[in-house]
Amino acid sequence: MNIDPLSRVFSALADPTRRQILERLAEGETSAGDLAKPFAMSAPAISRHLKILEKAGLIERKVEAQWRRCSLNPEGLKRADGWVSQYRNFWEERFSALDDYLKEIQEKRSNPDDKRNAED
Repeated sequence: MNIDPLSRVFSALADPTRRQILERLAEGETSAGDLAKPFAMSAPAISRHLKILEKAGLIERKVEAQWRRCSLNPEGLKRADGWVSQYRNFWEERFSALDDYLKEIQEKRSNPDDKRNAED
């Protein structure tokens, strides 16, 4: 099955353990072993999470001798942010229009005589 890159990113981000891994990597590059320490799960389970994050383009893994280093790949998050930004802009415009409309209604209710005076 061929999954598009954006779907891979959101699928990877759907898991709380993977989000916690990304939070730790936001502090800087670290080894896979250090990433596994706070989690009550096996090394193979952590490795599977790292593999999913890597396939989604959210992290990069490097092998240096016996060490496996992990770091954030900002491009993966940029992809998700770009998609979310489209909808953020859409809703900000809608909420702004709603705010303007509600202010207009409130002003009309606050000044009911203004309409009568304008007609006279």
